[in-house]
Amino acid sequence: MYGINLLFGLITLVALIVAFIPVTYLPALSAISFLVPALISIHVAFVLFWFVRKKRYMLLSGALVVIWYMLLGTFYRFSGPSNADADSEKSLSVMSFNSRRFNEHRQLDRDNVDSLILDFVTEKDPDILCFQECYYLMKRNGALGQYKYRYVDYEWGKPAKRVIQAIYSKYPIIKKDSILFPKSSNSAIYADIQYGNDTLRIYNVHLQSFSIIPEFDAITNQKSSKLLARSKQVMLKQHEQVNLVKESMRQNPYKKIVVGDFNNTQYSNVYQTIKGEMTDTFLEKGSSFGRTYNLLGFPMRIDYILADPSIEVVSHKNFNEKLSDHYPVMAILRIKEDH
Repeated sequence: MYGINLLFGLITLVALIVAFIPVTYLPALSAISFLVPALISIHVAFVLFWFVRKKRYMLLSGALVVIWYMLLGTFYRFSGPSNADADSEKSLSVMSFNSRRFNEHRQLDRDNVDSLILDFVTEKDPDILCFQECYYLMKRNGALGQYKYRYVDYEWGKPAKRVIQAIYSKYPIIKKDSILFPKSSNSAIYADIQYGNDTLRIYNVHLQSFSIIPEFDAITNQKSSKLLARSKQVMLKQHEQVNLVKESMRQNPYKKIVVGDFNNTQYSNVYQTIKGEMTDTFLEKGSSFGRTYNLLGFPMRIDYILADPSIEVVSHKNFNEKLSDHYPVMAILRIKEDH
């Protein structure tokens, strides 16, 4: 049993290390970061197993759990979000949602999903609304008229050349632009928003997808060699894309908020690269698993809201509305008084 424990310990150590190693060095191993929650759960079970038997063997798994928590943070938060001063005039609410083109191709067997999404957004009423995989008619049909300022970005073609990104704002947009990803239909866009006496840059990011259908049969029917090759290719593309976003962030003179579908977990080097010193609103004020996507029934967090260190996180909320293959997230933020 301790031999098995050692084997899982080695795998876990590699999974923790890859978060800090650029994908280009270990592209074949980078996808192991997806296994971190499962591996940590196994080590917690080992700790309990050895503890009951009063064996010091539990120190190995115990040490790995502590290292994981200290370096990379938890995937489950017990404390709920704080709503203190959430309605303050100084607070800014930001929502991110991969809407899967408003169910244009009826991937979700449900009627009027487009209307349900609009009703949901109207009810929650965020100040800043960011869609990944938006619907191109949103640019034309006057929907979401409560947002005076908007940036809906797409490149028309058949098939569509670029996945549609959108930023809706109740505050004036003084500049907007896109970050095109080479040889990809994905992209990032940003908008500089005049917020009181400050200018905030909002990044809406949609990184390369693994294009894996989240069902057991769909995954198991694919050859492991093909899954590995695809994972390696996607990780390399995400690495290239996130560095383009990071370069734009380095040149940005304003306080920044980064939202979007990263198609990767918080234990990946991709996430660590884009996050840098920014605050992950879920890790700060979230609760439970923070699920934004289900893979084989397991709750995964691959959609994020990241805030500049000069911005305080007041609250974070994960929603359970099943209107896409992703679930929306929203955070309430406030610029710190000393900034």
